[in-house]
Amino acid sequence: MNEPVMATGRCRPPMLRRVALLASALSLLGSVVLSAPVLAVAASTSDVIYSVESARASKTLMLDVVHAGQRLVAVGDRGHIVYSDDQGTSWTQAKVPTRQLLTAVFFVDDKHGWAVGHDAQILASVDGGSTWTKQFEDLPREAPLLDIWFQDASHGFAVGAYGALYETNDGGKHWEDASDRLDNEDQYHLNAIAAVKDAGLFVVGEAGSMFRSADWGQTWEKLQGPYEGSLFGVIGTAQSSTLLAYGLRGNLYRSADFGTTWEQVELNAARGALEFGLSGATLLPDGAIVIVGNGGSVIRSTDDGVTFSVFNRPDRISVAAVTAAGNGNLILAGQGGVRATTSTGAELSK
Repeated sequence: MNEPVMATGRCRPPMLRRVALLASALSLLGSVVLSAPVLAVAASTSDVIYSVESARASKTLMLDVVHAGQRLVAVGDRGHIVYSDDQGTSWTQAKVPTRQLLTAVFFVDDKHGWAVGHDAQILASVDGGSTWTKQFEDLPREAPLLDIWFQDASHGFAVGAYGALYETNDGGKHWEDASDRLDNEDQYHLNAIAAVKDAGLFVVGEAGSMFRSADWGQTWEKLQGPYEGSLFGVIGTAQSSTLLAYGLRGNLYRSADFGTTWEQVELNAARGALEFGLSGATLLPDGAIVIVGNGGSVIRSTDDGVTFSVFNRPDRISVAAVTAAGNGNLILAGQGGVRATTSTGAELSK
């Protein structure tokens, strides 16, 4: 399989866990009861229930935001998906065949994208996020998928609760349960998957679990990570084999050798060490990295993740995801929906 062009963007012990990214990390959602995993089943096309149209859809809880070409697309609570063609100034609600919480979204180009969420649902769009179809769900499992990554318009993976790992080789027409490729006997929840430049794929999750694949998902190696707490996200940097993993209480780790060795990155806020959970990240076009989290935390690195400046928004909103607006600003997604901010995460001047 050819090495893909790197795309940029997304705990817990058994039973009665909050497994959506913010449900556990940011305490924005109620408890979710999970059942034991079962074999995957295909999505039904009958009795489709669409998300409720709302003028305030972009102001509800949003858990992820990404680019589909120049367009911005965000997903979140109640099956809400919104998109913006004016760098986040205004948002339009998409037609979406679910009312479940959506946890992550990924586009490989300006047309083809996928979103995942509760009931192990996977949605797909071929028109840049304007409309969506349901490709897959597993209702008996009663467990969410938490992140998704695609190499191209055909090959991709979704990860989630109880060690769920699904793969498609036909753009999502068929999804295969590939969980047994991971050495994950305890079925730790898998919270995030990301590509690492010139290296492969990396997955992080509950109890500091880490897995890497040098052949882009066909085989996986379990790693002994630097941290035993939950990791909510992972991102590859602009440098070869270099990545960052982050999670509870401001814990942030950097590796320059595809996860073989790690160094902790110190994060110092105005009143001492940052202790808010970190939940989302993006690699900006200029190579800078922005990571966001609870307490309005927005941290930024311009040296490939070696050091970070820390900013905490005065409103202390919980932020789940971040991406570039396209005009030098940022788009934050989380509590209170999606909003455009300055490059540091501060409110724009009116």
